[in-house]
Amino acid sequence: MDYGMIGKIEKARRYAEEPQRITLHTLEVEFRGDNDTYIINLTDAGWHCSCAGFAAHGLCPHVMTLEKVFKPMLKRPAMPYGHGQNVVSDVEKSTRYSHEKDRILVRAFTASFEGSNDSHELTYNQGAWTCGCDFFHSRHVCCHTMALERILVGMIPAPVTAVTT
Repeated sequence: MDYGMIGKIEKARRYAEEPQRITLHTLEVEFRGDNDTYIINLTDAGWHCSCAGFAAHGLCPHVMTLEKVFKPMLKRPAMPYGHGQNVVSDVEKSTRYSHEKDRILVRAFTASFEGSNDSHELTYNQGAWTCGCDFFHSRHVCCHTMALERILVGMIPAPVTAVTT
């Protein structure tokens, strides 16, 4: 490993402690609830969950969980409670879920990352990363992607590390 990479790993560690540097623009998640697995999307239009509770009330414990887990990266107000929603039960469930991050599988997202010197656009799609920074273009990894891997540990597959013999 070279000194440039060592510096990027250290910077990634520091950045991972500052999730407010990141703004999630879109997000696609597979969420394993108590009764079924749901697909949750965040777009410019807002949240959508494939569960019946979201269809009925426009909010559900699955979305409420993601709002808690990703709060510093969302930069948008939390969804209001829906008319007729069982708020107490859904808040309790989302609080429990927010401590069980293994229920969340991040499939894809787009984000902005405020680095020390510039803002960078990142994408993640089924394990494939892109970043607009020069280091990523030359190495296909950077402090921004490594920081997000740390933040999302357990919610994305572990990165594949090349092993030489």
